[in-house]
Amino acid sequence: MTATPLPTEPLIGRFVRVDPLVEADLPELSRALRHPEVFAVGYGGGPAALPADDEAFADFARAYYPWRDRGVTWAIRRIDDGRLVGTSTLGDVELENEAVHLGWTAYDPIVWGTAVNPETKLLLLGRAFDSGFGRVKLQADAINDRSRAAILKLGAMFEGVLRRDRPRADGTWRDTAVYSVLVDEWPRVRAGLEERVAAF
Repeated sequence: MTATPLPTEPLIGRFVRVDPLVEADLPELSRALRHPEVFAVGYGGGPAALPADDEAFADFARAYYPWRDRGVTWAIRRIDDGRLVGTSTLGDVELENEAVHLGWTAYDPIVWGTAVNPETKLLLLGRAFDSGFGRVKLQADAINDRSRAAILKLGAMFEGVLRRDRPRADGTWRDTAVYSVLVDEWPRVRAGLEERVAAF
């Protein structure tokens, strides 16, 4: 199957609705993500990258998230109350290689450990594989044990660590742990995610 550009229609599950992120979402996303524990172990460049206020967060978001031709960045809302609780992106799109990166993911700590992450991953991985992609990369700062455990729990395979991959906001260098899900593995991963979501 040949990969095609990613559709931007909303994705709606039992617990979350996933829509393309727009500029008007940034103040609400700031309230969801601008917590020290979100940035503590590498997100967005680590603790030193934590924006001081909503205006600084908007500047951060414009520079950090892939927009328009670089990918599709999503706003993740709870179905029950419509609250924006996180974001994720399908970026680094390589149509010729049928490869895409599912990343830039963060959630309000109030939804950690809930159905939000597994259902979001179920929806976004489904979007990627339904669009003809054969490989979805996921990655995290090598020191981010929480994110690395979550990636393994969804069924991705560990590929290795890119050493001294990129600078953090404090000037130290990040090692990046890289994982992937291949199209042949998707039925197994999908079944596992569906089972986790159903448990909620």
